[in-house]
Amino acid sequence: MAGRRPRARLRTVLALTAATALAPLAPLQATAADGQPARARQPAPAHRPAASPCHGPVRPASQMTVEPCDTPARIIDKAAHTVPTAAQHAWQQREVTAFTHFGMNTFTGREWGSGTEDPKWFAPPRADMDQWMRAYKAAGAEQVMLTVKHHDGFVLYPSRYTPHTVRASPGRPDIVGAYVRAARAAGLKVGLYLSPSDGAELPHAWHARWVEEIRRKHAEGKPLSLPERVALADRGRAPAGLGRFGNGSPVTERTIPTLVPGDDRADAVRDGRLPSFTVRADDYDAYYLNQVYELLTQYGPVEELWLDGANPWADAGITQKYAVRQWFETIRRLSPRTVVFQGPQGVRWVGNEQGVARETEWSVTPSAVDPWSVLSGGLPNDSTDADIGSRAKLLAPTTRYLQWYPAEADVSIRPGWFHHPWERPKTPAQLLDLYEKSVGRNASLLLNVPPGRSGRIGAADVASLTAFGRAVRETYGRDLLAGGRGTGARDRNVTFDRVGLGEDLRHGQRVERFAVEARTGGTWRRIAAGTTVGHRRVLALPAPVTADAVRVRVLAARAAPRLKPVTAHLSRW
Repeated sequence: MAGRRPRARLRTVLALTAATALAPLAPLQATAADGQPARARQPAPAHRPAASPCHGPVRPASQMTVEPCDTPARIIDKAAHTVPTAAQHAWQQREVTAFTHFGMNTFTGREWGSGTEDPKWFAPPRADMDQWMRAYKAAGAEQVMLTVKHHDGFVLYPSRYTPHTVRASPGRPDIVGAYVRAARAAGLKVGLYLSPSDGAELPHAWHARWVEEIRRKHAEGKPLSLPERVALADRGRAPAGLGRFGNGSPVTERTIPTLVPGDDRADAVRDGRLPSFTVRADDYDAYYLNQVYELLTQYGPVEELWLDGANPWADAGITQKYAVRQWFETIRRLSPRTVVFQGPQGVRWVGNEQGVARETEWSVTPSAVDPWSVLSGGLPNDSTDADIGSRAKLLAPTTRYLQWYPAEADVSIRPGWFHHPWERPKTPAQLLDLYEKSVGRNASLLLNVPPGRSGRIGAADVASLTAFGRAVRETYGRDLLAGGRGTGARDRNVTFDRVGLGEDLRHGQRVERFAVEARTGGTWRRIAAGTTVGHRRVLALPAPVTADAVRVRVLAARAAPRLKPVTAHLSRW
Protein backbone atom coordinates (compact mmCIF):
# COMPACT_ATOMS: atom_id res chain seq x y z
CA MET A 1 0.00 0.00 0.00
CA ALA A 2 2.79 2.43 0.90
CA GLY A 3 4.38 1.97 -2.51
CA ARG A 4 1.22 3.12 -4.27
CA ARG A 5 0.86 6.43 -2.49
CA PRO A 6 2.97 8.61 -4.89
CA ARG A 7 0.94 7.44 -7.88
CA ALA A 8 -2.28 8.32 -6.07
CA ARG A 9 -0.89 11.80 -5.45
CA LEU A 10 -0.12 12.18 -9.16
CA ARG A 11 -3.68 11.28 -10.11
CA THR A 12 -4.87 13.88 -7.65
CA VAL A 13 -3.03 16.58 -9.54
CA LEU A 14 -3.89 15.43 -13.03
CA ALA A 15 -7.41 14.08 -12.73
CA LEU A 16 -10.77 14.52 -11.08
CA THR A 17 -10.19 13.07 -7.61
CA ALA A 18 -9.50 14.10 -4.01
CA ALA A 19 -6.50 15.86 -2.54
CA THR A 20 -6.20 15.15 1.18
CA ALA A 21 -4.68 17.70 3.56
CA LEU A 22 -3.84 15.97 6.85
CA ALA A 23 -4.44 17.70 10.15
CA PRO A 24 -1.30 18.39 12.22
CA LEU A 25 -2.48 15.98 14.90
CA ALA A 26 -2.58 13.13 12.37
CA PRO A 27 0.84 12.69 10.73
CA LEU A 28 1.32 10.11 8.01
CA GLN A 29 2.75 6.80 9.17
CA ALA A 30 4.53 4.03 7.31
CA THR A 31 2.47 0.89 6.70
CA ALA A 32 3.35 -2.72 6.15
CA ALA A 33 2.15 -4.72 3.18
CA ASP A 34 -0.91 -5.98 5.09
CA GLY A 35 -2.03 -2.44 5.88
CA GLN A 36 -1.16 -2.60 9.58
CA PRO A 37 1.12 0.02 11.13
CA ALA A 38 4.69 -0.87 10.28
CA ARG A 39 7.01 -1.52 13.19
CA ALA A 40 10.72 -0.93 13.07
CA ARG A 41 12.74 -4.11 13.60
CA GLN A 42 15.15 -3.71 16.47
CA PRO A 43 17.32 -6.25 18.27
CA ALA A 44 15.55 -7.68 21.28
CA PRO A 45 17.08 -6.54 24.57
CA ALA A 46 18.86 -9.12 26.64
CA HIS A 47 16.48 -8.52 29.55
CA ARG A 48 12.99 -7.37 28.49
CA PRO A 49 11.22 -5.47 31.29
CA ALA A 50 7.56 -6.22 32.00
CA ALA A 51 5.45 -4.33 29.51
CA SER A 52 3.28 -1.54 30.88
CA PRO A 53 -0.30 -1.45 29.58
CA CYS A 54 0.16 2.25 28.90
CA HIS A 55 3.37 2.11 26.88
CA GLY A 56 4.30 0.71 23.53
CA PRO A 57 2.38 0.85 20.27
CA VAL A 58 -1.40 0.52 20.22
CA ARG A 59 -2.39 -2.60 18.29
CA PRO A 60 -5.59 -2.55 16.21
CA ALA A 61 -8.49 -4.36 17.91
CA SER A 62 -12.29 -4.27 17.84
CA GLN A 63 -12.51 -3.70 21.61
CA MET A 64 -9.97 -2.00 23.85
CA THR A 65 -9.65 -1.42 27.56
CA VAL A 66 -8.98 2.10 28.79
CA GLU A 67 -6.34 1.75 31.49
CA PRO A 68 -6.10 4.10 34.51
CA CYS A 69 -2.63 5.11 33.33
CA ASP A 70 -3.73 5.98 29.77
CA THR A 71 -3.15 9.61 28.85
CA PRO A 72 -5.80 11.49 26.85
CA ALA A 73 -3.55 11.25 23.78
CA ARG A 74 -3.24 7.49 24.17
CA ILE A 75 -7.01 7.08 24.57
CA ILE A 76 -7.53 8.96 21.31
CA ASP A 77 -4.85 6.79 19.71
CA LYS A 78 -6.71 3.71 20.91
CA ALA A 79 -9.93 5.06 19.40
CA ALA A 80 -8.12 5.63 16.10
CA HIS A 81 -6.95 2.01 16.12
CA THR A 82 -10.26 0.47 17.13
CA VAL A 83 -11.28 -1.44 14.01
CA PRO A 84 -14.13 -3.74 12.92
CA THR A 85 -13.99 -7.50 13.09
CA ALA A 86 -14.14 -9.25 9.72
CA ALA A 87 -17.86 -9.91 10.30
CA GLN A 88 -18.55 -6.28 11.22
CA HIS A 89 -16.62 -5.05 8.19
CA ALA A 90 -18.61 -7.34 5.89
CA TRP A 91 -21.86 -6.20 7.54
CA GLN A 92 -21.05 -2.54 6.90
CA GLN A 93 -20.60 -3.23 3.18
CA ARG A 94 -24.22 -4.47 3.09
CA GLU A 95 -25.73 -1.02 3.15
CA VAL A 96 -29.44 -1.95 2.98
CA THR A 97 -31.20 -4.74 4.86
CA ALA A 98 -34.87 -5.48 4.28
CA PHE A 99 -36.78 -6.10 7.50
CA THR A 100 -39.76 -8.49 7.40
CA HIS A 101 -42.28 -8.01 10.19
CA PHE A 102 -44.63 -10.94 9.67
CA GLY A 103 -46.38 -12.86 12.41
CA MET A 104 -49.39 -12.99 14.67
CA ASN A 105 -49.81 -9.20 14.58
CA THR A 106 -50.29 -9.41 10.80
CA PHE A 107 -53.58 -11.24 11.48
CA THR A 108 -54.77 -9.38 14.58
CA GLY A 109 -54.13 -5.83 13.34
CA ARG A 110 -51.90 -5.09 16.32
CA GLU A 111 -48.41 -3.67 16.57
CA TRP A 112 -47.63 -5.17 19.98
CA GLY A 113 -49.37 -8.43 20.70
CA SER A 114 -50.06 -9.84 24.15
CA GLY A 115 -49.07 -13.50 23.96
CA THR A 116 -52.59 -14.75 24.62
CA GLU A 117 -53.51 -15.09 20.93
CA ASP A 118 -54.65 -18.39 19.47
CA PRO A 119 -52.01 -19.90 17.13
CA LYS A 120 -54.84 -20.83 14.75
CA TRP A 121 -55.27 -17.15 13.97
CA PHE A 122 -51.96 -17.21 12.08
CA ALA A 123 -53.27 -18.54 8.78
CA PRO A 124 -51.67 -17.12 5.63
CA PRO A 125 -53.17 -18.83 2.57
CA ARG A 126 -49.66 -18.76 1.11
CA ALA A 127 -46.38 -17.13 2.02
CA ASP A 128 -44.91 -16.12 -1.34
CA MET A 129 -41.36 -15.58 -0.17
CA ASP A 130 -39.90 -15.59 -3.66
CA GLN A 131 -42.01 -12.49 -4.29
CA TRP A 132 -40.69 -10.94 -1.08
CA MET A 133 -37.11 -11.53 -2.14
CA ARG A 134 -37.69 -10.07 -5.61
CA ALA A 135 -39.14 -6.93 -4.05
CA TYR A 136 -36.27 -6.62 -1.58
CA LYS A 137 -33.64 -7.09 -4.27
CA ALA A 138 -35.36 -4.49 -6.46
CA ALA A 139 -34.81 -2.02 -3.60
CA GLY A 140 -31.10 -2.85 -3.53
CA ALA A 141 -31.15 -4.91 -0.32
CA GLU A 142 -28.24 -7.29 0.18
CA GLN A 143 -29.55 -8.82 3.41
CA VAL A 144 -32.99 -9.68 4.79
CA MET A 145 -34.20 -9.97 8.39
CA LEU A 146 -37.24 -11.91 9.65
CA THR A 147 -39.08 -11.43 12.95
CA VAL A 148 -38.90 -15.05 14.15
CA LYS A 149 -40.50 -14.08 17.45
CA HIS A 150 -41.91 -10.64 18.28
CA HIS A 151 -42.83 -9.46 21.78
CA ASP A 152 -46.04 -11.50 21.76
CA GLY A 153 -43.92 -14.65 21.82
CA PHE A 154 -45.47 -16.41 18.83
CA VAL A 155 -42.71 -18.37 17.08
CA LEU A 156 -42.55 -18.76 13.28
CA TYR A 157 -40.90 -22.18 13.33
CA PRO A 158 -41.94 -25.40 15.14
CA SER A 159 -39.90 -24.89 18.31
CA ARG A 160 -39.65 -27.79 20.74
CA TYR A 161 -39.85 -25.48 23.75
CA THR A 162 -43.23 -23.71 23.57
CA PRO A 163 -46.76 -24.53 22.45
CA HIS A 164 -47.12 -21.03 21.02
CA THR A 165 -45.71 -21.73 17.54
CA VAL A 166 -46.70 -22.42 13.94
CA ARG A 167 -46.80 -26.08 14.95
CA ALA A 168 -50.33 -25.28 16.20
CA SER A 169 -51.28 -23.15 13.17
CA PRO A 170 -53.20 -24.30 10.08
CA GLY A 171 -50.82 -26.21 7.82
CA ARG A 172 -48.01 -26.00 10.41
CA PRO A 173 -45.84 -23.83 8.10
CA ASP A 174 -42.15 -23.49 8.95
CA ILE A 175 -41.94 -19.82 8.01
CA VAL A 176 -38.32 -19.45 9.13
CA GLY A 177 -37.11 -22.41 7.08
CA ALA A 178 -38.90 -21.24 3.95
CA TYR A 179 -37.63 -17.67 4.44
CA VAL A 180 -34.00 -18.71 4.85
CA ARG A 181 -34.14 -20.98 1.80
CA ALA A 182 -35.74 -18.27 -0.36
CA ALA A 183 -33.18 -15.69 0.75
CA ARG A 184 -30.22 -17.95 0.09
CA ALA A 185 -31.61 -18.88 -3.32
CA ALA A 186 -31.91 -15.16 -4.12
CA GLY A 187 -28.29 -14.55 -3.12
CA LEU A 188 -29.23 -12.56 -0.01
CA LYS A 189 -27.60 -12.67 3.41
CA VAL A 190 -29.88 -13.59 6.31
CA GLY A 191 -30.68 -12.04 9.67
CA LEU A 192 -33.12 -13.29 12.30
CA TYR A 193 -34.94 -11.25 14.96
CA LEU A 194 -35.64 -13.06 18.25
CA SER A 195 -37.31 -10.82 20.82
CA PRO A 196 -35.99 -11.32 24.36
CA SER A 197 -39.30 -10.03 25.75
CA ASP A 198 -42.04 -12.63 25.51
CA GLY A 199 -45.69 -11.99 26.37
CA ALA A 200 -46.64 -15.62 25.95
CA GLU A 201 -44.28 -16.45 28.82
CA LEU A 202 -45.71 -13.98 31.37
CA PRO A 203 -46.43 -15.76 34.68
CA HIS A 204 -50.10 -16.73 34.72
CA ALA A 205 -50.91 -15.70 38.30
CA TRP A 206 -49.21 -12.33 37.86
CA HIS A 207 -51.02 -11.81 34.57
CA ALA A 208 -54.42 -12.51 36.14
CA ARG A 209 -53.79 -9.96 38.90
CA TRP A 210 -52.55 -7.40 36.38
CA VAL A 211 -55.67 -7.78 34.22
CA GLU A 212 -57.89 -7.19 37.28
CA GLU A 213 -55.93 -4.00 38.03
CA ILE A 214 -56.41 -2.86 34.42
CA ARG A 215 -60.16 -3.47 34.66
CA ARG A 216 -60.42 -1.36 37.81
CA LYS A 217 -58.31 1.36 36.21
CA HIS A 218 -60.53 1.34 33.12
CA ALA A 219 -63.72 1.47 35.23
CA GLU A 220 -62.36 4.55 37.00
CA GLY A 221 -61.83 6.26 33.64
CA LYS A 222 -58.05 6.37 33.93
CA PRO A 223 -55.91 6.31 30.75
CA LEU A 224 -54.41 2.97 29.74
CA SER A 225 -51.06 2.24 28.14
CA LEU A 226 -50.87 0.28 24.88
CA PRO A 227 -50.05 -3.04 26.63
CA GLU A 228 -52.93 -2.40 29.04
CA ARG A 229 -55.39 -1.69 26.22
CA VAL A 230 -54.29 -4.87 24.46
CA ALA A 231 -54.68 -6.92 27.66
CA LEU A 232 -58.14 -5.49 28.25
CA ALA A 233 -59.17 -6.40 24.70
CA ASP A 234 -58.03 -9.99 25.30
CA ARG A 235 -61.10 -10.53 27.55
CA GLY A 236 -59.28 -12.50 30.19
CA ARG A 237 -57.32 -14.93 28.00
CA ALA A 238 -54.22 -16.32 29.72
CA PRO A 239 -50.70 -16.21 28.24
CA ALA A 240 -50.17 -19.10 25.83
CA GLY A 241 -46.75 -20.20 27.12
CA LEU A 242 -45.38 -21.78 30.27
CA GLY A 243 -44.96 -18.74 32.53
CA ARG A 244 -41.17 -18.44 32.43
CA PHE A 245 -40.62 -14.69 31.83
CA GLY A 246 -39.72 -12.94 35.10
CA ASN A 247 -41.05 -15.78 37.23
CA GLY A 248 -38.26 -15.58 39.82
CA SER A 249 -37.06 -19.13 39.18
CA PRO A 250 -33.66 -20.10 40.60
CA VAL A 251 -30.47 -20.07 38.58
CA THR A 252 -29.30 -23.66 38.25
CA GLU A 253 -27.01 -25.71 36.06
CA ARG A 254 -28.68 -26.55 32.73
CA THR A 255 -27.66 -28.28 29.53
CA ILE A 256 -28.19 -26.59 26.16
CA PRO A 257 -29.80 -28.05 24.16
CA THR A 258 -32.25 -29.34 26.72
CA LEU A 259 -33.45 -32.51 25.04
CA VAL A 260 -37.22 -33.15 25.12
CA PRO A 261 -38.99 -36.54 24.97
CA GLY A 262 -38.54 -38.04 21.52
CA ASP A 263 -35.99 -35.36 20.55
CA ASP A 264 -34.75 -36.02 17.01
CA ARG A 265 -31.33 -34.52 17.90
CA ALA A 266 -30.50 -36.93 20.72
CA ASP A 267 -28.15 -39.16 18.73
CA ALA A 268 -26.33 -36.20 17.14
CA VAL A 269 -25.81 -34.56 20.53
CA ARG A 270 -24.69 -37.84 22.09
CA ASP A 271 -22.04 -38.59 19.46
CA GLY A 272 -20.84 -34.97 19.16
CA ARG A 273 -22.21 -34.09 15.75
CA LEU A 274 -24.15 -31.35 17.51
CA PRO A 275 -22.51 -29.39 20.34
CA SER A 276 -23.86 -29.13 23.86
CA PHE A 277 -23.12 -26.61 26.61
CA THR A 278 -23.49 -26.44 30.35
CA VAL A 279 -24.82 -23.08 31.56
CA ARG A 280 -26.22 -21.57 34.72
CA ALA A 281 -29.62 -20.14 33.94
CA ASP A 282 -33.12 -19.57 35.24
CA ASP A 283 -36.20 -20.88 33.45
CA TYR A 284 -36.49 -18.09 30.89
CA ASP A 285 -32.79 -17.81 30.07
CA ALA A 286 -32.69 -21.56 29.45
CA TYR A 287 -35.74 -21.21 27.19
CA TYR A 288 -34.16 -18.37 25.23
CA LEU A 289 -30.82 -20.15 24.86
CA ASN A 290 -32.60 -23.27 23.60
CA GLN A 291 -34.33 -21.17 20.94
CA VAL A 292 -31.03 -19.55 19.94
CA TYR A 293 -29.58 -23.04 19.65
CA GLU A 294 -32.48 -24.21 17.45
CA LEU A 295 -32.15 -21.24 15.11
CA LEU A 296 -28.39 -21.36 14.67
CA THR A 297 -28.11 -25.15 14.31
CA GLN A 298 -31.21 -25.69 12.14
CA TYR A 299 -31.23 -22.53 10.00
CA GLY A 300 -27.78 -21.04 10.42
CA PRO A 301 -25.25 -19.84 10.23
CA VAL A 302 -26.88 -16.43 9.87
CA GLU A 303 -25.20 -13.09 9.30
CA GLU A 304 -27.10 -11.10 11.94
CA LEU A 305 -29.13 -11.90 15.07
CA TRP A 306 -31.36 -9.08 16.26
CA LEU A 307 -32.00 -8.77 20.01
CA ASP A 308 -34.64 -6.08 20.57
CA GLY A 309 -34.38 -4.30 23.90
CA ALA A 310 -38.08 -3.41 24.29
CA ASN A 311 -40.08 -4.77 27.22
CA PRO A 312 -43.78 -3.78 26.95
CA TRP A 313 -44.50 -4.96 30.52
CA ALA A 314 -41.69 -3.22 32.39
CA ASP A 315 -43.97 -0.42 33.62
CA ALA A 316 -46.38 -3.04 34.96
CA GLY A 317 -43.63 -4.40 37.18
CA ILE A 318 -42.60 -7.58 35.37
CA THR A 319 -38.98 -7.81 34.25
CA GLN A 320 -36.55 -10.56 33.37
CA LYS A 321 -32.87 -10.22 34.15
CA TYR A 322 -31.07 -11.60 31.13
CA ALA A 323 -27.75 -13.44 31.52
CA VAL A 324 -26.52 -11.82 28.33
CA ARG A 325 -22.89 -12.87 28.63
CA GLN A 326 -24.00 -16.49 28.30
CA TRP A 327 -26.18 -15.53 25.34
CA PHE A 328 -23.29 -13.83 23.57
CA GLU A 329 -20.85 -16.64 24.30
CA THR A 330 -23.32 -19.27 23.08
CA ILE A 331 -23.96 -17.35 19.87
CA ARG A 332 -20.23 -16.94 19.30
CA ARG A 333 -19.62 -20.68 19.76
CA LEU A 334 -22.48 -21.73 17.48
CA SER A 335 -22.03 -19.09 14.76
CA PRO A 336 -18.77 -17.13 15.12
CA ARG A 337 -19.41 -14.74 12.23
CA THR A 338 -22.91 -13.75 13.30
CA VAL A 339 -23.12 -10.03 14.07
CA VAL A 340 -25.40 -9.43 17.06
CA PHE A 341 -27.60 -6.35 17.21
CA GLN A 342 -27.03 -4.84 20.69
CA GLY A 343 -24.25 -7.34 21.32
CA PRO A 344 -20.46 -7.01 21.76
CA GLN A 345 -18.48 -6.74 18.52
CA GLY A 346 -21.90 -6.32 16.92
CA VAL A 347 -24.03 -3.38 15.79
CA ARG A 348 -26.09 -0.81 17.63
CA TRP A 349 -29.39 1.01 17.32
CA VAL A 350 -29.03 4.42 15.72
CA GLY A 351 -31.28 5.87 18.42
CA ASN A 352 -34.58 6.46 16.58
CA GLU A 353 -37.04 4.60 14.39
CA GLN A 354 -37.12 7.21 11.64
CA GLY A 355 -34.17 5.73 9.72
CA VAL A 356 -32.05 8.87 10.22
CA ALA A 357 -28.44 8.80 11.43
CA ARG A 358 -26.64 11.62 13.17
CA GLU A 359 -24.73 14.23 11.20
CA THR A 360 -21.80 13.11 13.35
CA GLU A 361 -22.00 9.31 13.50
CA TRP A 362 -19.11 7.44 15.09
CA SER A 363 -18.56 3.70 14.78
CA VAL A 364 -16.20 3.83 17.75
CA THR A 365 -18.07 4.30 21.02
CA PRO A 366 -17.05 4.34 24.70
CA SER A 367 -18.55 2.24 27.48
CA ALA A 368 -18.38 2.40 31.25
CA VAL A 369 -18.96 -1.38 31.52
CA ASP A 370 -17.72 -4.47 29.71
CA PRO A 371 -19.78 -4.65 26.47
CA TRP A 372 -20.02 -8.43 26.91
CA SER A 373 -22.00 -7.95 30.12
CA VAL A 374 -24.90 -5.79 28.88
CA LEU A 375 -27.24 -5.17 25.98
CA SER A 376 -26.70 -1.98 23.96
CA GLY A 377 -22.93 -2.03 24.41
CA GLY A 378 -23.05 -0.03 27.62
CA LEU A 379 -24.23 3.12 25.83
CA PRO A 380 -26.34 5.37 28.08
CA ASN A 381 -29.95 6.30 27.40
CA ASP A 382 -30.50 3.43 24.98
CA SER A 383 -28.19 4.92 22.32
CA THR A 384 -30.41 8.01 21.91
CA ASP A 385 -27.89 10.67 22.96
CA ALA A 386 -26.97 13.17 20.27
CA ASP A 387 -23.27 12.66 20.99
CA ILE A 388 -22.03 9.14 21.61
CA GLY A 389 -18.47 9.13 20.26
CA SER A 390 -16.81 12.55 20.41
CA ARG A 391 -13.46 13.19 22.06
CA ALA A 392 -15.31 14.48 25.10
CA LYS A 393 -17.20 11.19 25.40
CA LEU A 394 -14.06 9.11 24.86
CA LEU A 395 -12.16 11.05 27.52
CA ALA A 396 -14.96 11.05 30.10
CA PRO A 397 -13.78 9.70 33.48
CA THR A 398 -16.37 6.90 33.31
CA THR A 399 -14.97 5.42 30.08
CA ARG A 400 -13.49 1.96 30.63
CA TYR A 401 -13.80 0.39 27.17
CA LEU A 402 -13.70 1.42 23.52
CA GLN A 403 -15.47 -0.68 20.91
CA TRP A 404 -16.23 -0.79 17.21
CA TYR A 405 -20.02 -0.45 17.26
CA PRO A 406 -21.56 0.77 13.98
CA ALA A 407 -25.09 2.11 13.68
CA GLU A 408 -28.14 0.45 12.16
CA ALA A 409 -30.97 2.83 11.24
CA ASP A 410 -34.37 1.11 11.31
CA VAL A 411 -37.54 2.47 9.72
CA SER A 412 -40.70 1.06 8.18
CA ILE A 413 -41.95 1.75 4.68
CA ARG A 414 -45.41 2.10 6.27
CA PRO A 415 -46.51 3.93 9.44
CA GLY A 416 -46.66 0.61 11.31
CA TRP A 417 -44.14 -2.21 11.53
CA PHE A 418 -46.72 -4.85 10.68
CA HIS A 419 -48.97 -4.68 7.63
CA HIS A 420 -52.28 -2.87 8.04
CA PRO A 421 -54.44 -2.60 4.88
CA TRP A 422 -55.40 1.02 5.51
CA GLU A 423 -51.81 2.28 5.57
CA ARG A 424 -49.81 3.47 2.57
CA PRO A 425 -46.08 3.10 1.84
CA LYS A 426 -43.52 5.87 1.66
CA THR A 427 -42.78 7.30 -1.77
CA PRO A 428 -39.54 6.54 -3.68
CA ALA A 429 -38.37 10.11 -3.02
CA GLN A 430 -38.90 9.65 0.72
CA LEU A 431 -36.98 6.38 0.66
CA LEU A 432 -34.10 7.96 -1.25
CA ASP A 433 -33.95 10.75 1.31
CA LEU A 434 -33.76 8.14 4.08
CA TYR A 435 -31.01 6.31 2.21
CA GLU A 436 -28.91 9.47 2.05
CA LYS A 437 -29.55 10.20 5.74
CA SER A 438 -28.64 6.70 6.91
CA VAL A 439 -26.21 5.02 4.50
CA GLY A 440 -24.95 8.49 3.61
CA ARG A 441 -24.17 9.18 7.26
CA ASN A 442 -22.17 6.07 8.18
CA ALA A 443 -25.08 3.80 9.10
CA SER A 444 -26.80 0.79 7.59
CA LEU A 445 -30.43 1.21 6.53
CA LEU A 446 -32.78 -1.42 7.97
CA LEU A 447 -35.94 -0.89 5.89
CA ASN A 448 -39.03 -2.77 7.07
CA VAL A 449 -41.39 -3.96 4.31
CA PRO A 450 -44.16 -6.09 5.87
CA PRO A 451 -46.17 -8.65 3.86
CA GLY A 452 -49.94 -8.68 4.30
CA ARG A 453 -52.36 -11.42 5.32
CA SER A 454 -52.31 -12.76 1.77
CA GLY A 455 -48.67 -13.69 2.27
CA ARG A 456 -47.53 -11.18 -0.36
CA ILE A 457 -46.04 -7.69 -0.29
CA GLY A 458 -48.53 -5.12 -1.54
CA ALA A 459 -48.33 -3.82 -5.11
CA ALA A 460 -47.89 -0.20 -3.94
CA ASP A 461 -44.96 -1.22 -1.72
CA VAL A 462 -43.33 -3.14 -4.56
CA ALA A 463 -43.68 -0.18 -6.91
CA SER A 464 -42.15 2.19 -4.37
CA LEU A 465 -39.27 -0.19 -3.62
CA THR A 466 -38.54 -0.73 -7.30
CA ALA A 467 -38.45 2.98 -8.08
CA PHE A 468 -36.31 3.63 -5.00
CA GLY A 469 -33.78 0.99 -6.00
CA ARG A 470 -33.64 2.39 -9.52
CA ALA A 471 -33.07 5.91 -8.16
CA VAL A 472 -30.16 4.74 -6.00
CA ARG A 473 -28.57 2.90 -8.93
CA GLU A 474 -29.05 5.81 -11.34
CA THR A 475 -27.67 8.34 -8.86
CA TYR A 476 -24.91 6.41 -7.10
CA GLY A 477 -24.19 3.62 -9.54
CA ARG A 478 -22.07 5.97 -11.63
CA ASP A 479 -19.19 8.09 -10.38
CA LEU A 480 -18.94 11.17 -12.59
CA LEU A 481 -15.29 11.61 -11.62
CA ALA A 482 -14.24 8.10 -12.61
CA GLY A 483 -13.74 8.95 -16.29
CA GLY A 484 -11.11 11.55 -15.47
CA ARG A 485 -8.98 9.54 -13.07
CA GLY A 486 -5.58 8.67 -14.48
CA THR A 487 -6.27 10.23 -17.89
CA GLY A 488 -4.28 13.41 -17.50
CA ALA A 489 -7.29 15.48 -18.58
CA ARG A 490 -7.70 18.73 -16.67
CA ASP A 491 -10.30 20.58 -18.70
CA ARG A 492 -13.32 18.25 -18.59
CA ASN A 493 -16.14 19.86 -16.63
CA VAL A 494 -18.55 17.72 -14.63
CA THR A 495 -21.90 18.80 -13.17
CA PHE A 496 -22.97 17.14 -9.92
CA ASP A 497 -25.07 17.74 -6.81
CA ARG A 498 -23.91 14.88 -4.57
CA VAL A 499 -20.42 14.18 -3.21
CA GLY A 500 -19.47 10.81 -1.76
CA LEU A 501 -16.66 10.14 0.71
CA GLY A 502 -15.51 7.04 2.54
CA GLU A 503 -12.79 5.75 4.84
CA ASP A 504 -11.04 2.40 4.61
CA LEU A 505 -12.57 0.93 7.75
CA ARG A 506 -9.87 -1.72 8.02
CA HIS A 507 -7.82 1.08 9.55
CA GLY A 508 -10.64 2.44 11.71
CA GLN A 509 -12.64 5.66 11.62
CA ARG A 510 -10.47 8.73 12.00
CA VAL A 511 -11.79 11.85 10.26
CA GLU A 512 -13.30 14.41 12.64
CA ARG A 513 -13.79 17.38 10.35
CA PHE A 514 -13.42 17.96 6.62
CA ALA A 515 -14.25 20.32 3.76
CA VAL A 516 -14.95 19.61 0.09
CA GLU A 517 -13.73 22.06 -2.54
CA ALA A 518 -14.40 22.28 -6.28
CA ARG A 519 -12.33 24.02 -8.95
CA THR A 520 -14.11 26.10 -11.54
CA GLY A 521 -12.26 28.38 -13.96
CA GLY A 522 -9.02 27.78 -12.10
CA THR A 523 -10.46 28.88 -8.74
CA TRP A 524 -11.07 26.57 -5.77
CA ARG A 525 -14.13 27.17 -3.58
CA ARG A 526 -15.68 25.30 -0.69
CA ILE A 527 -18.92 23.52 -1.64
CA ALA A 528 -19.55 21.38 1.46
CA ALA A 529 -18.22 20.52 4.91
CA GLY A 530 -18.87 17.96 7.60
CA THR A 531 -17.56 16.06 10.58
CA THR A 532 -17.46 12.25 10.46
CA VAL A 533 -17.03 10.16 7.31
CA GLY A 534 -16.85 6.46 8.21
CA HIS A 535 -17.95 3.79 5.75
CA ARG A 536 -19.78 6.29 3.58
CA ARG A 537 -20.67 9.96 3.70
CA VAL A 538 -23.00 11.51 1.15
CA LEU A 539 -23.21 15.29 0.94
CA ALA A 540 -26.25 16.70 -0.87
CA LEU A 541 -25.35 20.09 -2.30
CA PRO A 542 -27.93 22.91 -2.25
CA ALA A 543 -27.53 23.35 -6.02
CA PRO A 544 -25.64 21.57 -8.84
CA VAL A 545 -21.97 22.47 -9.21
CA THR A 546 -19.94 22.39 -12.42
CA ALA A 547 -16.21 21.89 -11.92
CA ASP A 548 -13.12 20.30 -13.46
CA ALA A 549 -11.65 19.05 -10.15
CA VAL A 550 -12.79 18.17 -6.64
CA ARG A 551 -10.72 17.76 -3.50
CA VAL A 552 -11.25 16.94 0.16
CA ARG A 553 -9.36 18.72 2.91
CA VAL A 554 -9.22 16.86 6.22
CA LEU A 555 -9.21 19.56 8.88
CA ALA A 556 -9.06 17.33 11.97
CA ALA A 557 -8.45 13.64 12.49
CA ARG A 558 -7.58 11.17 15.24
CA ALA A 559 -4.76 9.65 13.16
CA ALA A 560 -3.68 9.58 9.52
CA PRO A 561 -6.92 9.25 7.53
CA ARG A 562 -7.33 6.45 5.02
CA LEU A 563 -9.80 8.00 2.60
CA LYS A 564 -11.22 6.27 -0.43
CA PRO A 565 -11.39 8.27 -3.69
CA VAL A 566 -13.99 11.03 -3.61
CA THR A 567 -16.99 10.46 -5.91
CA ALA A 568 -19.49 12.82 -7.52
CA HIS A 569 -23.07 12.11 -8.58
CA LEU A 570 -26.08 13.85 -10.09
CA SER A 571 -29.44 13.13 -8.52
CA ARG A 572 -32.24 12.03 -10.85
CA TRP A 573 -34.91 13.12 -8.39
